[in-house]
Amino acid sequence: MSREQGVLNEREERILDAVIRTYVETAEPAGSRTVAKRFGLGVSAATIRNAMADLEDKGYLFHPHTSAGRIPTDLAYRYYVDTLMRPVRLSSAEQRLLRRELREGYSSALDRLIRQAVQAIGLLTGELGVAISPRVDEVVLEKIELVSFSAEKVLLVLTLRNGLVRTVYVNLPSSVPAQALVSVTMILNERLAGQTLSTLRQTLPERLRDVTAPDEASGELLNIFVEAAENLLDVSGVPGEDVHLGRTSVIANQPEFANESKLRGLIELTEQRDMLARALTGRAHEDAPVITIGAENRNPHLAPFTLVTSEYRVGNLTGVIGVIGPTRMSYEKVAAIVEHASRLMSELVPPSGRGNTTAH
Repeated sequence: MSREQGVLNEREERILDAVIRTYVETAEPAGSRTVAKRFGLGVSAATIRNAMADLEDKGYLFHPHTSAGRIPTDLAYRYYVDTLMRPVRLSSAEQRLLRRELREGYSSALDRLIRQAVQAIGLLTGELGVAISPRVDEVVLEKIELVSFSAEKVLLVLTLRNGLVRTVYVNLPSSVPAQALVSVTMILNERLAGQTLSTLRQTLPERLRDVTAPDEASGELLNIFVEAAENLLDVSGVPGEDVHLGRTSVIANQPEFANESKLRGLIELTEQRDMLARALTGRAHEDAPVITIGAENRNPHLAPFTLVTSEYRVGNLTGVIGVIGPTRMSYEKVAAIVEHASRLMSELVPPSGRGNTTAH
């Protein structure tokens, strides 16, 4: 760059704001004459053209060789978000629409609400809705079920407070009679329900040590739980398992993905759940949406995108919800929708929420 980046003067800010708004609305490089006509900045097209050239020198605009117009860079969007963007409030109609979308598939089961929420904000923003379920280490276990899956495998179903359900497959050395499953289920619920998963991982052997099994098969099954407690109750350690995505078709219609290679990059991104999980959990939210633009996203697969997220709270649990989209987006409106959706989620599921979800 031929000039040092720094704070822009008032005219440069107004012109940068106009270029960004034009490009966000049209997806076409903004020319000086277009900006002059659309925004009435009180200066000539020639003056705007000179200012745009200065902004390009400073790294805020990019000049495609095939066009006379200019495109904002990641640096321009960052300046816009930090300095020029004004927070907007959703209209009453928009708030009602978002609430209705969330309530349409409403259940006090948190996982179901998250899935409905990512669909809703994706449709309302035109971006890819994304969310991650809360970490469940400190969630209280409400009920255990043992379901026979095959001759030598049992499905352990953990129903947690806040409407969360987690499942774990337990491998058995031999077939277990149905009555043994019933007996062990009763014992496990009697001894374990009402405690957090983190507490149970540390204390489960002690809680089951003095249990007298009604028969040999039940005793052998209980021993499996005693010996494998830490692994069986670690249900939050699988990367990507709790990432929820909206419909890719919504964002795929945007001009950025008319190019086949860019569309393929988007599809590949949605398949990398573990990477998305790390990206979502590594964000520090302080009662406001977090916006990372382009190369600010640490993973190179996210470099072509902007990620806008907000934190939602359910009791002592926290999760993250937001959208992924191209860097060309309506930042004010997207941030407002994401923030409002996170607040609605916190309202819709009470801290002691109950409900059934599909086991996964």
